[in-house]
Amino acid sequence: MAGLLTPEQVGSYERDGYLFPVGVFDADEAAAFRSDFEAFEDRWSDAPGLARPFVQYVRDGMQVISTAADRIARHPAVLDVVESVIGPDLMVWTCELLVKEPQSSKMLTMHQDHRYWGFGSSGDQVTAWIALSEVTDTNGAMRFVRSSHLLGDVDHRDTFGADNILSRGQEVTVGHDPADEVVVALHPGELSLHHGLMFHGSGPNGSDVRRIGIAIRYVTPSVRQERGGVDYATPVRGDCSGAEFLVLPVPASDFDPETVPFHERMLLAHDATLGAGADQPMAYDRDHVTGSDGPGESAAT
Repeated sequence: MAGLLTPEQVGSYERDGYLFPVGVFDADEAAAFRSDFEAFEDRWSDAPGLARPFVQYVRDGMQVISTAADRIARHPAVLDVVESVIGPDLMVWTCELLVKEPQSSKMLTMHQDHRYWGFGSSGDQVTAWIALSEVTDTNGAMRFVRSSHLLGDVDHRDTFGADNILSRGQEVTVGHDPADEVVVALHPGELSLHHGLMFHGSGPNGSDVRRIGIAIRYVTPSVRQERGGVDYATPVRGDCSGAEFLVLPVPASDFDPETVPFHERMLLAHDATLGAGADQPMAYDRDHVTGSDGPGESAAT
């Protein structure tokens, strides 16, 4: 189970750009988190008075409006793993609930996260993708392209595909050998790590069960928003006093009225960064929370 990664695991991450599976929760704890998140969906997905469609709240910055999201993002078992690859001073840039409903056609083209986040090629960022259900190739698991992070920041094109979860339908223009693709199959309570320059995408859910996970994007205080705008993050471990990110508050309750305004400011900042250069308005998936693999890019995985 959880603990600091071994030198061999860290070396594998640095070589391949990803690492999985890493166990962080046992079956009971994973089931409890799943129950918490599904209760959140049931309570809030059709709640009147939300300023935005519900999906936008769970696709970007969920740690600001969900106590369960904040709790899982700062869980010591997860932080121990993340610390092993980017160091002891950690902030959460965003946290997202990732659901692909049964028989969903939603998918993601191969893309890089850093291309759209405004962080340049910094290695001081990692995504921890935590499975809360079985995750298989059949139900829409991610696919990584081994060592593609070593290619650096590559060109993308926007497709605006109807079934593409990414808000711009972005995809890399650089080809790769299909033999280098790796299916990221996970059991509940396991996580994968991937670098921000990793080529990754995922297929539809052709099964009769929900695929459920949480993606948490961790950064160090040294990361800078290179596109000139303000950005936000939540400190969760170590000394984050040198960060240029504006600090997000911790919710005392779900949709805490004290934290919701901060979430809105964060969304506006991310919309500006993620949509920079697009020739069409960004398209958000509004079918409840189906299929979201990343923040309103947004930055899906």
